Amino acid sequence: MAILFPIVLVLAVTTLLAHFSRRLNMPAVVGQLLAGILLGPAVLGWLHPTEVMHIFSELGVIVLMFLAGLESDLHLLRRFLKPSLYVACIGVAAPVLLMGIASKLLGMSVIESILVGIVFSATSVSISVDVLKEENALNRPEGATILGAAVADDILGVLLLSFFIRFGGAPAAGEQPNMFLTIGEQLLFFGGVVVLIRWLAPLLMHLSEKLLVIAGPTLMAMIICLGTAALADFVGLSDVVGAFFAGVAVAQTPTKKEVDASIEPMGYAFFVPFFFVGIGLQMKLALSWADVLLIIVFTLLAVVTKLYGGMAGAMLGGFTQHQGLTIGAGMVSRGEMALITAQIGNDAGLFPAEQYPAIVIVILLTTLLSPFILKHYLHQTPVPAA
Repeated sequence: MAILFPIVLVLAVTTLLAHFSRRLNMPAVVGQLLAGILLGPAVLGWLHPTEVMHIFSELGVIVLMFLAGLESDLHLLRRFLKPSLYVACIGVAAPVLLMGIASKLLGMSVIESILVGIVFSATSVSISVDVLKEENALNRPEGATILGAAVADDILGVLLLSFFIRFGGAPAAGEQPNMFLTIGEQLLFFGGVVVLIRWLAPLLMHLSEKLLVIAGPTLMAMIICLGTAALADFVGLSDVVGAFFAGVAVAQTPTKKEVDASIEPMGYAFFVPFFFVGIGLQMKLALSWADVLLIIVFTLLAVVTKLYGGMAGAMLGGFTQHQGLTIGAGMVSRGEMALITAQIGNDAGLFPAEQYPAIVIVILLTTLLSPFILKHYLHQTPVPAA
């Protein structure tokens, strides 16, 4: 009863609030976060962080990152490689630099400031994809570049986060890490990722189709996901790094659609809500004037750095200024990628705890604003003749 009732409560309330969020043309993640705030200490106090909630939340973020990797189209990245890399690199560098400086000016430490910059370097392209589909712009050069840049952005952000979490914090008591050994282990890990993507995952997924078990490819995909996550954790990286690259590896195999069709419903129906509820449980509603100032400043910077950073990268890649603004608008949404990064930093003790609720609010605001900004520029961009 002590375990089952919270599970039922989380699933019921997140489903209801996610439904109303979608009815209001807002991302479902907003409703799931609100469920955590409503059920948690901030409002009703019916749920509190527990070991069971933490385990489910960890599994939720691993599944979420695996699905993010599974949706990463490396062929699309190759097709629009040059502008996508420009957009991703400038779109990552601008928030890290400008929001890092702003964080320092607002009183955060250097470590905290860098991590805040990394959090807002993330892009969640799922919201942009919905808008691009609605506007029939997914296959236009701007839409394809947004998707390609999102793939590169995810990879850059995951690598930045991993190395920063490993080397940015103080070592645990009694731990004296050998930096050269650690770097060597991590280089071996990324070498193993290349082997996984090119040879091992295709072989394992091919063998899984011959297994005399129900959902063989799905089971093999989860083995690859959890195994790679465990290896990443073993070499001092975040487990979500392994999950992400496991998704990228499985995405290159013919079983991608079958795996996606099996794991996505399971993940979003059960594990993923616990991750977002877990974030909501840590929120507070009492915001100081300093928090309000931070929200205003960070929201403006979060929009501007991606919008104009993306524009600059796109123009370097040969697009016009207005096409560049459309591409930059498609990179504004932070969504679940930024929430994952913030939560990992918070768990590692590197995040400014007192500003954490305000920063989550900024992430939500950029996620809510991004569809309107993207639609504005799409409607002003002439559609090329067929």
